[in-house]
Amino acid sequence: MKPLRILIGCETSGIARRAFAERGHDVWSCDIEAAEDGSNRHIRCDIRDGILLEGWDLLAVMHPPCTRLCRSGRRWMSGPGKWSPPKQLPKGRSWDDMRAEFEEGVSVFTVCWAAQIPRVAIENPEMNDLARDRMPADLPSPQMVQPFWFGEPAYKATGWYLRGLPQLVATQPLPEPDRGSEDWKRWNRIHRMPPSAERARLRSRSFPGMMNAAADQWGGWAVEQEATA
Repeated sequence: MKPLRILIGCETSGIARRAFAERGHDVWSCDIEAAEDGSNRHIRCDIRDGILLEGWDLLAVMHPPCTRLCRSGRRWMSGPGKWSPPKQLPKGRSWDDMRAEFEEGVSVFTVCWAAQIPRVAIENPEMNDLARDRMPADLPSPQMVQPFWFGEPAYKATGWYLRGLPQLVATQPLPEPDRGSEDWKRWNRIHRMPPSAERARLRSRSFPGMMNAAADQWGGWAVEQEATA
């Protein structure tokens, strides 16, 4: 098997990078921050600064800036209608701050989606209407998956926007706990995290079970395509 050249964008944890590397692929991650595991297969850069042009077979963008693109973030962007002043802003933030973060999220997403790479997966929640207005015409609806589809006892709806790749198939679905039970509360631990400096980073971490499924399914799909090309 000829290994694939794979770029894992916007990841510092190394969870996705290691999953694909364990299948024998030539995998690199990139982010503006350093890798948590100190790997020498991590490049510190803005993903928009040329790395997408280096001949990759598959691009998986794990945690691009999405706070202002998602539905839950719309209230900070606009009031009634589109782009009217919001009724409230986060403490210490201005509407210009919100607009700048929105533009950065749109830029990162659209540059990655348009990359000259045959297979692309971008992790992002379902978008609000303001973000959808700025997206490419060929952008499909996301596939929404849950960690418990892949053996992880947790709730966190995860959206995958896919080009040239199949939707993920559950590999180890767990039975859901009764609502309100102690197990149910534990499964909701991500949503129940208290405010902290680390909250955003911890909430965005990939789930190993999901990344193992992605490495098997997307990597296997790509290898078959390359073999018959």
